[in-house]
Amino acid sequence: MLQVKDGNLEKMGLLFERYHRALFGFLYHMTGQTDASEDLVQNVFYRMLKYRHTFTGDGEFRTWMYHLARNVLADHVRKNKHTVHHYDVADFVEKIGGGPSADESMQKEQELASLHDALRKLSPDNREVLILSRFQELKYEEIARILDTTEGAVKVRVHRAMNELKRVYLKA
Repeated sequence: MLQVKDGNLEKMGLLFERYHRALFGFLYHMTGQTDASEDLVQNVFYRMLKYRHTFTGDGEFRTWMYHLARNVLADHVRKNKHTVHHYDVADFVEKIGGGPSADESMQKEQELASLHDALRKLSPDNREVLILSRFQELKYEEIARILDTTEGAVKVRVHRAMNELKRVYLKA
């Protein structure tokens, strides 16, 4: 990113190749919308170019990137408050694994749909911290920098969010 900041804009393609999937996963799990998430990823990379002067190189690039992604997401939510969010189970079929019987596949599909429905029912803050820690596999220290809080606070938030997810999932 420092090279992009210094004017080597061709390096932006490399950053896109490395990080667009992770950004898409984060934004998709926050919105539940494939098309919107693809657009939001593009907006994040646009903002990376636009605000490249704000990247200092002191912290990790991913932390800065997720700050931008959270801002893009907040703008999207503000503009689309009345949009209904839904998860398409078909988007997750390839993650279920190969070879089980049709009944087992259907059961896994239903469990996955129930889990994503429970995740969608969490508060945005709890959903965000779980997505960053469990789906994006970021370290607590990194999440703390993204959320501008302490590592201990992140651990507590993840613990509470997991308990809430478990409660919501088991109710369904």
